[in-house]
Amino acid sequence: MSDCCSSQHKKTYPTSYHCPVNGKKYSSVKTRTMLHHLKAPWNRTLNSQGYYFCSDPDCEVVYFGLDNSTFNQSEIRTSVGLKKHGKHSTVCYCFGVSQKLANESQEVKQFVIEQTQTANCSCEITNPSGRCCLKDFPKH
Repeated sequence: MSDCCSSQHKKTYPTSYHCPVNGKKYSSVKTRTMLHHLKAPWNRTLNSQGYYFCSDPDCEVVYFGLDNSTFNQSEIRTSVGLKKHGKHSTVCYCFGVSQKLANESQEVKQFVIEQTQTANCSCEITNPSGRCCLKDFPKH
């Protein structure tokens, strides 16, 4: 008997993979995160595969797939702060915190910590890496 009503089994992919351009290993990113950052995602075909976020500022690639497909910075509508080091680069996407503001005010980081602890952030969607931004804050 066919099991047509059962839910599909979730496919598992490696949690990290090598960027096809720089050869370094990076962590996976959810497709839904990518969809929020790609320019015209309705014109894209995202295959059923693992995707990954390349954080290397010297590499043009932002996202890549297991099939070695790549999405470069020019294909991303969000400015990727980890790729553009500078005082105006974004550190926290949920609350619009720049590198400069994070350096100038310890209260900003404390605010973000508090909001993260109370689940008032949306890093999984707003941050191109799909991860919490706290590790990207400047160390004081």
